[in-house]
Amino acid sequence: MIQISESAQSHFRKLIEREAIPGLGVRLSAVNPGTPRADVRLEFAEPAELDGDEWAIDCKGFTLWLEADSVGVLDGAEIDYEALATGGQLQIRAPKIKGAVPGESSSLVERVRYLIENEINPQLAMHRGNVALQEVTADGIVVLRFGGGCHGCGMADVTLKNGIEKTLREKVPGVTGVRDATDHDTGAAPYIARNGDS
Repeated sequence: MIQISESAQSHFRKLIEREAIPGLGVRLSAVNPGTPRADVRLEFAEPAELDGDEWAIDCKGFTLWLEADSVGVLDGAEIDYEALATGGQLQIRAPKIKGAVPGESSSLVERVRYLIENEINPQLAMHRGNVALQEVTADGIVVLRFGGGCHGCGMADVTLKNGIEKTLREKVPGVTGVRDATDHDTGAAPYIARNGDS
């Protein structure tokens, strides 16, 4: 399931011994799995801090606790520690953490959601913005809500038609159009003010 090198186990063991807390172990969990922001959180945990549904992985001198909700995306992860002259470097590789590209047999909603999270939102984040999928209609219309700097932005229509709709129609067969369900008049911090706004 998870491979922990001897050097990583030795590194954790030394750190745990320094703390001298009975039962202290290491807890591993996925943060924002299935998205481009996915990351791994590694922290020390005492038995009283555990939720009780973690998976226990016995290591030499300590237990690695794997958060139950993270089991699927951290399956196949590798933890290694490389000792360097200036200290050391811990490396965690989790190939499944960002999710897999949905296949042709995946639903239209899954394919649209994946493209929004992995391609569209990272681009919009450069302008402090994002979109959320509200629905995909039976006739292939993707209905979105803008957030962040895109909510109330004067360029939202251009972004929708020339960026988002073009990308979704090209890359997700079955998408026939994109509609905006956002009330842009309520945008508090648009990236570019709409006409008439100061």
